[in-house]
Amino acid sequence: MTDAALPAPAAPRRSNATLAAFAASCLPYAALGLPVYVTLPEFYASYVGVDLAVVGIVFLAIRMADIVIDPALGMVIDRTNSRFGRYRLWMGLAAPVLMLAVGMLFMARPGAGAAHLTLWLVVLSLGFSVSLLSQVSWASALSSDYNQRSRIYGWWQTANIVGVLAVLMVPVIVQNMGWGDYARAVQWQGWFIIIALPIALAVTFAFTPEPPPGPAAEAESRFAYLALFRKPVIQRLLGADLALGVARGVVGALFFYFFEAARGFERAETSILLLVYFVFGLFGAPAWSWLAVRLGKHTALIWACVYFAVTLMLAAFLAPMLVGPTEAALEGLTGAPAPYADLLLAGAMVALVGLAFASGDLLLRAMMADVGDQVRLEDGADRTGLLFSILTATSKLGYAVSVLTFTGLQFAGFDPGLGGDNSGPALMWLQIMFAGLPALCLLLAALALRRYPLDRGRHAEIHAALEARDGASA
Repeated sequence: MTDAALPAPAAPRRSNATLAAFAASCLPYAALGLPVYVTLPEFYASYVGVDLAVVGIVFLAIRMADIVIDPALGMVIDRTNSRFGRYRLWMGLAAPVLMLAVGMLFMARPGAGAAHLTLWLVVLSLGFSVSLLSQVSWASALSSDYNQRSRIYGWWQTANIVGVLAVLMVPVIVQNMGWGDYARAVQWQGWFIIIALPIALAVTFAFTPEPPPGPAAEAESRFAYLALFRKPVIQRLLGADLALGVARGVVGALFFYFFEAARGFERAETSILLLVYFVFGLFGAPAWSWLAVRLGKHTALIWACVYFAVTLMLAAFLAPMLVGPTEAALEGLTGAPAPYADLLLAGAMVALVGLAFASGDLLLRAMMADVGDQVRLEDGADRTGLLFSILTATSKLGYAVSVLTFTGLQFAGFDPGLGGDNSGPALMWLQIMFAGLPALCLLLAALALRRYPLDRGRHAEIHAALEARDGASA
């Protein structure tokens, strides 16, 4: 019997209203996550006046520190038990910390300095890590059913993309309405997050149940979690997550360079393409969730990785060759020149690539929720927060590694200031790094999942064993 044909264990189905209430908290978290690593570095370098190299070092150092700190935070969350709930408590405690840090970072004036950036970025990073770890762990506790988890994290990822789109629209609205310049738009992004966070959390806390946690792990050394890495299921899952993190990090880091230097688009046009990328990621989220129910999560993610790699290569290497025929075809249909044929074609290709954007986050987290059940069965303790902290750390490591592509481009002779005037070999290396390197990482992720041991059938066995053990101890 194939994995897709095995019956899933029966479990109560969470209503769409419950999942929508839970997903409300994703909006401010996602709206915060993007500007921190996309908007703030440029804001502090160009407006506040912190040296660009110092900005880069500060952001990279804090992200690397998160890799060590996040597992410690996950263990603290796992050992928490209060009448307010485990995850609701930590998200509530972190909210005012986040609001203060956002205010200090996004409202900074020229001359604030590197010390100001470092201090408040550390505070924000701690608050954000606690919030995100609690949220994704709460999602795994909403259902123990294999298929329901794909649906839950589908809602989670969809809301994340909505939050990203919302915060991307803030500068567009502010500047087009004449409410302020670039610096003012960044401040409005900060106010959007500060206002949205308590409202969204109030909705989540009021209408989302938090099931009682499993048995807490006993006190152990800070590095005892390293034993988890010996489990084959975790090795494969984290290997795929690392490769996906590098792939998506490279695409994000080089997106503007590729479309402006290699394809000749203006910044406004490239911003439209980035918006298209996220919008179609929103459309793709429910599709990957649906496919995971039909084929199994790891099989769906293998298909997503292959699809992502193929469409990315087509967008980078095939689409430029189709510009001439596309212009001719449009001119034949309309009887007039088609000056935007290149942009339309690029938009279509970016849309195809964007459909795979949500697949990694939602499926890997749904899979880690299943791993949490296996660890609970084998270790006798609920380590959900710790497991998700390790997954988060791996993703951050992947994105941190992707920064090294800038060094590679420098060795290849690429000069960001020259744009399309760079040499032919330099532009070719830009294309290779933008598409070829991520495609290789995506195929490695698919290979890591090829013999993934925790399929639907194995999870059904684990679920049955947990129910039997819990019933015997009741």
